[in-house]
Amino acid sequence: MNTTVNTINWSDFTKVDMRIGTIISAEIFKEVNTPAYKLHIDFGEFGIKKTSAQITKLYIAEELIGKQIVAIINFPPKQIANMMSECLLLGVVGDTNDVVILNPERKVQNGLRVG
Repeated sequence: MNTTVNTINWSDFTKVDMRIGTIISAEIFKEVNTPAYKLHIDFGEFGIKKTSAQITKLYIAEELIGKQIVAIINFPPKQIANMMSECLLLGVVGDTNDVVILNPERKVQNGLRVG
């Protein structure tokens, strides 16, 4: 088990823009090789952003709608199959690569910064 942690400084951390959003649509992403969902996430004043998430082992698409999540919204867009991903959903990756979504413990305003 590798327990080495790479250290960053405070200014590196402040560059990562993590925001709260609410999933407004979720559907199976048929065009990718690894099972995933296409998600549209409402970040309030930052708009609605698209992403792909390999979270099909633990989540059903219909149950994701309305769920608040944490995502990074300032990575450059990334082409995934036929979709341009605009944010990165954050989650905890388990030993079997199951992903548990990070989310606030109570409902908050979309677009609020995590820090």
